[in-house]
Amino acid sequence: QVIEACGLPRPGQRGTWITPEMRQAYTRLHHLGVAHSVETWRHDELLGGLYGIAIGRVFYGESMFSRASDASKVALVYLVWQLQQWGFELIDCQMNTPLLASFGAREIPRTLFTRRVSELVNYRDVRSPWRLTVTAQQALKADPA
Repeated sequence: QVIEACGLPRPGQRGTWITPEMRQAYTRLHHLGVAHSVETWRHDELLGGLYGIAIGRVFYGESMFSRASDASKVALVYLVWQLQQWGFELIDCQMNTPLLASFGAREIPRTLFTRRVSELVNYRDVRSPWRLTVTAQQALKADPA
């Protein structure tokens, strides 16, 4: 459901890169334990979330969406806290946005990025299914650095 919601048309954007073929590929990666989503729910309603790929101790964020104010931000806070607990050291946000910067994201030089990725992808993966063990109190105390 998350990838489908991320692929819906958005104001100010022309089209999406999340084609049916991409959805199939990410679904397959999810079944292989590589692609993961973090979701924000109210009762039985999906309010927001994000998805990406985890390799070693690197999480590659792909897309996020919100149907309610701050719902994707809540998912991001939970993700950051849980990844810290699992020893992840890098989240590839792909784009530097004011939202991500407000959570502590920062650009690093390409040479440092590629060096860190080449080191961190060699760690053992946290395989699916992911079960977040974070509480709201812990997530709010997460240090994004």
